[in-house]
Order: sequence, then structure tokens, then C-alpha cells
Amino acid sequence: MTSAQLSRRELANAVRALSMDAVQAANSGHPGAPMGMADIMEVLWRDHLRHNPSNPQWPNRDRFVLSNGHGSMLLYSLLHLAGYALPLDELKRFRQLHSKTAGHPEYGHTPGVETTTGPLGQGLANAVGMAIAERSLAAQFNREGFPIVDHHTYVAIGDGCLMEGISHEACSLAGTQRLGKLIVLYDDNQISIDGSVAGWFTDDTAARFRAYSWQVIDAVDGHDATAIAAALTAARTETTRPSLICARTIIGFGAPNKEGKASAHGAPLGAAEVIAARERLGWPYPAFEIPTAYYQAWDARARGSAAEAEWQALYLRYAQAHPALAAEFERRTQSRLPTNWESTTQSCLDEFQAVTTSNATRKSSQLALEKMGPVLPEFFGGSADLSESNLTHWKGCTTVTAAIPGGNYLNYGVREFAMTAIMNGLAVHGGFIPYGGTFLVFSDYARNAIRMAALMGIRTIYVLTHDSIGLGEDGPTHQPIEHAASLRAIPNCTVWRPGDAAETAAAWIAAVSHARGPTCLLLTRQGLPPQPRTASQLAEIKRGGYTLIEASGKLRAIVIATGSELQLAVATATDLNARGIGVRVVSMPAPTVFLRQDPAYQASVLPLAVRQRIAIEAGTTDYWYRFVGLDGLVIGLDSFGASAPAADLNQHFGFTKEQIIARVTTYLGQ
Repeated sequence: MTSAQLSRRELANAVRALSMDAVQAANSGHPGAPMGMADIMEVLWRDHLRHNPSNPQWPNRDRFVLSNGHGSMLLYSLLHLAGYALPLDELKRFRQLHSKTAGHPEYGHTPGVETTTGPLGQGLANAVGMAIAERSLAAQFNREGFPIVDHHTYVAIGDGCLMEGISHEACSLAGTQRLGKLIVLYDDNQISIDGSVAGWFTDDTAARFRAYSWQVIDAVDGHDATAIAAALTAARTETTRPSLICARTIIGFGAPNKEGKASAHGAPLGAAEVIAARERLGWPYPAFEIPTAYYQAWDARARGSAAEAEWQALYLRYAQAHPALAAEFERRTQSRLPTNWESTTQSCLDEFQAVTTSNATRKSSQLALEKMGPVLPEFFGGSADLSESNLTHWKGCTTVTAAIPGGNYLNYGVREFAMTAIMNGLAVHGGFIPYGGTFLVFSDYARNAIRMAALMGIRTIYVLTHDSIGLGEDGPTHQPIEHAASLRAIPNCTVWRPGDAAETAAAWIAAVSHARGPTCLLLTRQGLPPQPRTASQLAEIKRGGYTLIEASGKLRAIVIATGSELQLAVATATDLNARGIGVRVVSMPAPTVFLRQDPAYQASVLPLAVRQRIAIEAGTTDYWYRFVGLDGLVIGLDSFGASAPAADLNQHFGFTKEQIIARVTTYLGQ
């Protein structure tokens, strides 16, 4: 049999066989969705998806996202068959330690995986970000006759993705933005873990998406290749609206005793059912055996290389006609900072250290954007309907709309979770450094997308303002208490809580320079006084913690502080040093960064011999005992706040200079 003699169903069955075999071998996984979506993916991947398995990073490739990431064997089977560097042995090691085929697709771990998915709905929101990135880059770089940025974003979703609230947030915004190159393939199999979704999911999905201003292609038979092809063609033809293809499928298609049932969703089919499925599908080959003809029919390397070569020829002509634009396009898509970045950052630091007036760090953040923004055209900002409070908007911002796609600032609306996940999509697409703002207390809404950014190790920046009880009258619903500690607890997530203008500038510089994970900037509403520093102290801010004030005479105690409480630590040390009690002040705006420094530096700032240590931060206290020890003093807040003017709250909760000095003096036995 030759590849040309194979039917579409037979080619789709190769995906089904690999998927059920890998899940069975692992004795773990989700065979149902891969078996149900195989026919859809055969049409998409063989006829429509423009990609090059030999170069997964080709900038103008179409993006494919498996939002229902539990069906990961669907994606791994497709990548393997298409010719990506994912050999059969890796499929045989599905869900095993150090394999390339993790339980859910992981960005940066498996060639061809565009984003990490699994938490349902987030892949869909990531795809919205990718579609925005494609359209914005096209508007910024394409010139007449040179469409160097011109690709689609495809995303597969399931019922669970649509039940998650993030799908409402992201798809509503996608419709408003009129993202015509976003195509969503809905695996409408009406089954989730608990069984038929009829008991808990009866939405009119088609009407819902039409209300979002999407094109909806409804009632598509997800097992009819002709119907699928027609739907994809219609979706690609529509250029002014995102498209939703509602494809009715049978979960576990081909498994005679389990198809259409929840038992096919999240567990191996079982040895007997796998044998029965092989017979039902007419698949006579042993486990993990794919005949050569199938590989030849699926192999996308020649087609992909030809598509990329055609694009490279176009790009070469573009570079000759527009050399400056081409150089900038390459810099941005390769995530290289501009050549004048270092000089800009030093100038920014010096300027902010020279500030003599008190500023809220949210205002200092905006001023830092004014300084850095002009040299970073890759900045893509936004806020969850709090631009005037987060101060994320700066003079060089142009708002992104359907009519103005080439802007650099997106009004996300009150959609914290979608904003953060869309930022992840912008980041993994390439060409942008996304930042977005909300109140720190609402980072709870966005937390899982922040976690996903940390897991992927991507550069996203969160401007989280109103960082303590110091915001005042809005009260405990808006006053973050546990949030700084909870964000610091996320592995690979860098958290900065700067104490004045210079530390805010340093935090922004560090966030932009750090390309291997997200950064949270925790910023105040209230003004903070500038602190004097030497040039060496200014340079040490980037290390996350440094000595700001040295003790007078013998060092007896160390006071550590962040953010708005830094001024209290300085006042305390000034008072005690004047009394002959040697106190050092350590400003630690980024404990997560300080803990990455070498042991010698850490010991120079926090010498082990000094056992009397105090930490001051208007938040939960547990985190700081790692720095002060169990016999240290942590002055914080382990209760919720209250509604009152900031000055009254500080007095009530013990965050005045006099109260802090009294507590520290008592702790030191003075």
C-alpha cells in the first residue's frame, strides 16, 4: 500500500492507535479526546496548518494550541507523525520521568509545543494573545508587497474549556478585537469526567459566541473529513471575525465498549478494549507500529521546508527594501534587547536616585515607563480597567483596537485572568515584552496564569499596585495581606516591592532584563520618601537585597524591610544608632532575587553572627522567619485590614515610626 492509497480515516486512525497505545503503556492518561478529535486534526494538520517540523521556531508558522491539554497524546502523535524531533521511543515513555511526552504539553520541553496547557481555558486565552501578537506585528512590520507576518492561530478546545470563566473573558475580548486569524475548533463530545455534561453545561454555545461577534460554523460532523475541510475553509475565508467551529464528535471514537462514555475520558482503555478498538478501526498493526506509508502521508517536513523557503525569499527581498525594519524584526523575534539598553538603564537609575520628592511607587513606575518605553518598541502594555490607578499608560502608548492593530497598549477590561493568560500568549508568540496591571489583591484572579508563566519561564511583567493597607478607605476587600508571600512562593516567579523611586527603576530594569520568568512589581498608592545611596548601593539594588544604612559602631542588630516600610526601618535605625545601639538597615525589595545570589554576598549583607534580626513588612509574617530566624522579630500583619484613611490604619495596626521603634527597642532589651 502506498501513502496515496490511504484514506483520511486510515490516516486519522494512526493518531488514534498511537494515543491509545501510549496511554495504555503508561497506565495513565486521557485517550478519549485524541481518539475523538483525530479526524479533525488529520484535515487541519495535513491540509491547512503551515509549519515546518525541521524548524519549529520559524517566525511565520501557524500556531496550534491544544487548550484541552489533558489530551496531550493527540498533540504528541501529530508532532511525531509530522516529523518533529519527537521519536517513537518518546511516545512509548509517555508520562515517564524525563521523557519529552509529559502528562500535559509543556512549552520549551517538547519541540512543536507552542504553550503549556492543561488548566482548562488558558490555552484558549493564550491563543487570543498569539492572534493579537500576529496582528500587531503585521501592522508594525509589514509593508506593501511584503507580508512577512501572515499566519493563523488555531486552538482546540473541549467542553471543560468553555465552562471555565476565563473562556468568557478571553473570547469576549477576542470578538471585540475582531481577530480574524483566530480559529477555534470545539470538540463538542458532551462528555467530561463526571459523565454527560447535560446535567451541568447546557449553554447555547453557538449563540454565546455569536453574541461575542464571532463567526460560528455550527453542527459540523467531527468525523466527516469533507465537512471539516469545508468548515476550515470558511473559517480561513473570514478575515474580520474570529471563528468557532462546533464539531460534534464521539469521545473515544473506535473503542466499541467505551466510546461516547466518561470511561474513555481519563483512564486507559484497558488491554481488552484496545484489542477491540483495533478490530473496530481496522487497525491490524501491533502497539506503536506505524507502517512506512502512513509516515510518508503524514510527513510535513518537505512541505514545511518549502513554505519556509518561500517566506525566506520574501524576507530577503524585504530586508533589501527595508533594512532597518528587518534588523528590528530580527532583534525582536530573537528576544534581544536594543544596543542602547545598558546606557538607558544607567541613565534611568541615576535620574531616579536624584529624585528629592516623595512619590508613590506606582507613579515612579509610570515615570520609568516614560524613560524606557521609547527604546523598547516591543513593550506591549495594558491594564484590567485600572490604567489610571495602575499608571501603566505612558505618553508613547497607542491603544490597540480592531481599527488600530499596530498599537502597544490594550485595554483588557475587567478581565484579570484573561489579561494575564493573553500576556502569556503574547510572550510565547515572540516579538513583545508584555506587561499588565491590576491591584495586588486581584492577583488572586490571575494567579494560575502567573504560575503558568513561571512554569514556562517566559518574560511577562505584572504591575500590581495598591500593595498594602496604605491604600486606605477601600478597606479589607482591596487591601492585600497574604499576596506578596503567596507570589513569592511560586517557583521561578520574581517579586519586587521597591521602597522608593530608585528601587522602582531598578525593579523595572531587572524585570525587562530577566527573560526566563515572570516578574511581579508590587507598588504603592501612597508617596514614599527617596533614600540616599552611594553609587555602589545603587548598583546593588539589582541583587535584591543590600545594606542601605550601616550601623554606627558595633553591629548589634539588622532590620530588613521592603516597600513602604523601608522608611520605618530607616527611622528606627537612625534613632537607635543615635543611642549607640548599632543597627544595620537591609533593604530587600526582591527576596527571591537575593536568594539567588552567591552565599558570600548573602553573608556580607546578613552575617550569620548577628542573631538579632527584625523584618518589617505590612503583610503576613511567616515568610520572613527564613531571614530573621525563629527567635527574630517580624513586624507584619496577620489579620485583614479595615476601611479608614491610611494614616489611621497605620496607627491602628502599629506601622508608625514611634510604634516600630518601641517594638524593636523592647525586642533588643533596651
